[in-house]
Amino acid sequence: MGRTQAYDTAEVVGAARNLFWQKGFDAVSVSDVERATGLSRSSVYHAFGSMRGLFDAVAQEYLTTVVRPQLEPLRAPEVAPDALQKHLRRMAAAIERLSDSGDPTGCLLVATTGTTLGDDAAVREVIAAYHAELLAAVSAGVAARYPDADAATAADRATIITGALVAAQTLARINPAEATRLLDVTAATLDKQLG
Repeated sequence: MGRTQAYDTAEVVGAARNLFWQKGFDAVSVSDVERATGLSRSSVYHAFGSMRGLFDAVAQEYLTTVVRPQLEPLRAPEVAPDALQKHLRRMAAAIERLSDSGDPTGCLLVATTGTTLGDDAAVREVIAAYHAELLAAVSAGVAARYPDADAATAADRATIITGALVAAQTLARINPAEATRLLDVTAATLDKQLG
């Protein structure tokens, strides 16, 4: 008979998420995970198989609990005309708040491209799917904001705004003020075009 699990998997994944988000996959050791979670090395390997298995669990948890809730207003059946501007401003406020508190900021998945996992096909697939999900949400926001725009113009706007979001998530790690400014300017540009 197997032993009873004495820990909450979601808590372990959440603690590991913050480590990977703050330090990057390559800089996180099993000892770091042990200290952050209170689990032994054998429990980490038993639960996740490897550090890579733990990262995979973290990436899915990050998408489910961090990314998708932020995108909900842009994925609703009826997207408000100002939903995209509100999203940009919420992201700017989150970057500012997190950087002031010392919590991880930027995007865990975007930051992962700069680690050894950036060359891993499965991780690249997760990041590409995240980008597609982000682009689809922004596209819905653009469609709500510009209902009369032709398809090519709407697609171009969505691509530019998605690029600004990805750039801001990258900048957030090294220059939060500039990341916030980029998102605020992007939102202001959309505000000016109201009418």
